[in-house]
Order: sequence, then structure tokens, then C-alpha cells
Amino acid sequence: MRRPRGAVNASLVLIAAGYLLPLAWLLVSAFNRTAGTAIAWPEPWSLDNFRAILTPEITYRPMLNGLLLCGAATVITLVCSVLAAYPLSRYRSRLKRPFLLTVLFMTGLPITAIMVPVYGLFVQVNLIDTLLGTILFMATTALPIAIWLAKNFMDAVPLELEEAAWTDGSSRMQALYRVVLPLMWPGLAVVALYTFIGLWGNFFVPFVLLLSNDHFPASVTIYTFFTQYAQVAYGQLAAFSLLYALPAVLLYLVLSRRLSGAFTLGGAVKG
Repeated sequence: MRRPRGAVNASLVLIAAGYLLPLAWLLVSAFNRTAGTAIAWPEPWSLDNFRAILTPEITYRPMLNGLLLCGAATVITLVCSVLAAYPLSRYRSRLKRPFLLTVLFMTGLPITAIMVPVYGLFVQVNLIDTLLGTILFMATTALPIAIWLAKNFMDAVPLELEEAAWTDGSSRMQALYRVVLPLMWPGLAVVALYTFIGLWGNFFVPFVLLLSNDHFPASVTIYTFFTQYAQVAYGQLAAFSLLYALPAVLLYLVLSRRLSGAFTLGGAVKG
């Protein structure tokens, strides 16, 4: 038993090192004025990399664009996924299974396969290089997996609670808003976090649909640190990467209480 356990522990150590070493390089290089590809202790520690990138063109405007794009798309995705998941969870229909299988198929559809016709469509309807059009398309790409997740979380809410609300005179939408949604907050937090992180790291969609530098989010402008002559400002790249990761980390910390919650419905249908 010791040999298999030792092999498992060694494998876990290697996997952990694969994550920790790049993170260590990122933390150290961000404060190193002469950072390179190797992990080197800064001598001395410096904030020059952060001073160099904290400008409207490099950091402030791209971060704001990214927050606007991803935040708005996440809200739209969350609302639409809940409205789509409700009939899938509560109603019986012959079309429900084919629809769910179609949604599941769409989650695995590579985005690169549809970007050419989408680009042509956006040009025809004058949505190219617009934040609104990009927000709507980003929300559309995140919607299939969001519907699938929201439907599974909504299934955990007993229908008896809604029936009690209907008896008290509530409509279906009122029961959804007042009964179902408060009980599935942990699930909504998962959907919101999963959607935002996926959109926050999306490079290809905004790169294709947005043309002007003033509209580019941080996921696109981060590639400006790689010059055409293969000269990379590693220290500034590491500093920008730390700032770029902050919104996702902060969102996780804000929603962590919801993520650790559970559906406490064991006694809700009793009596």
C-alpha cells in the first residue's frame, strides 16, 4: 500500500508544482525591474513595473472595457438562463430532452467555427466594433452552459414550495422571484462566477468583433507586451497579469459565502 500511496503523493506534488511555479514567477517578476523568464529574487524590490503600466492606455481603459463587457454579458446570461431553465425544470414536454441535448451540444461547439459568419452578420447589421454587439454575442456564447447549470440547480428546489405560493395568490413569475431564486442563490453564484471568469479570459471574440483600440478589453491588450521583435517586457507583463487577475479573484471572494452554501430545504416541505 505504501508504494501506490507514494506514487499518488508524488503525482500530486508535481501537479501542484505545475501551478505554483508559474504563480511564483508572476509574483516575483512583478516587483523585479530586470525580470526574465527565470524565477529570480528581486534586488531590490521595486514598484517600477506597476508605475509603468498604470496609465489610461495600458491598464485603466482596457480594464474598464473588460468589466463593462463581461459584467453586462454575465448579467444578461444570468437572467436569460434562469428564464430558460424554469420551463425546462418545471414543465413536461416531448421537446425538453432534444432541447437539452442541443444545449449540451452547443456547449462543446468551438467558437472559432462560427466567428466568420458572425463577423459577416455583424458587418451587415452595423454592430461591428460596438460594445453592445460584443456584449450580446458574448452572452450568447455563455448561455448554453449557463442554462444547463441553472436547470440542474433549479431542479433541487421542491415544486411544493411554488405550489404553496400559488395557493397564496402568487403568479408563476412572482413565485420564481420570491421562492425559487432565494433558495437557489448558491447555484446562481456558481453560474455568475463561471460565466464571468470564462468571459473575462476570452480573447478571440473581442479581438474579432472590436476594431478600435479604445474598445479593447484587458484580455486583448495584454498581448501588446509581446512585440513583433520578440522583446517581452516580462516585469510589466507580470504586473499587468496580477492586476488582470484581480476582478476574478475579488468576485470569487464576494461570492464565496454563496458558493459554500447549500439548499437547506430539508425542513421546508414539512408540516
